[in-house]
Amino acid sequence: MNCNFDKIKSAISGFVALTDEKWNAFSSGLLLKTFKKGDYLIREGQTENYIYFLNAGATRNYFLKDGRDYTVDFQFEGDFVTAYLSFISREPSPIFIELLEEAEVVAIPYRHLQEFYKKDHEGERIGRLMAEFQYVKRLRKEMDLLAFTAEERYALLLSKNPELIQNISVKHLSSYLGIQPESLSRIRKLQVRN
Repeated sequence: MNCNFDKIKSAISGFVALTDEKWNAFSSGLLLKTFKKGDYLIREGQTENYIYFLNAGATRNYFLKDGRDYTVDFQFEGDFVTAYLSFISREPSPIFIELLEEAEVVAIPYRHLQEFYKKDHEGERIGRLMAEFQYVKRLRKEMDLLAFTAEERYALLLSKNPELIQNISVKHLSSYLGIQPESLSRIRKLQVRN
């Protein structure tokens, strides 16, 4: 087994335990890719053909409306990332996924995943559990926006990857948190004092 697949194997094992034979069948279609900071996994208008697993790196999901970009999510090392709506609907993506730093990813091609689903019951289970994970993640974010203050949402995000969060632009972070850039600057200053 390629050591670059160890992290994704561990993540998938969190969904369902695969025998070595089934893991080998699944991993035979995986691709290892590297990206530079500023590259895109997908751009608006393209159809998503991969689910990515971040061995290293971080991404930002955003969409454009009236010339302004709106950050909807960040992913970090150990996360799965995809333009999921496009991936499952086979329609053009409404979002961009931008690399915030150099990254190594494991790419799961759409066709390979569909073939694995057809051949193996555990494959279908992995797909269902990954979809459930995406749903729970999205629902938690929506609930956080309603239940937590901007300071609390920033602290939660900061706990995931403090070094990187400090380097993400105020514009992108404030868009994600649903606040004005000036409010985020104030929150950051307060945290430095504490």
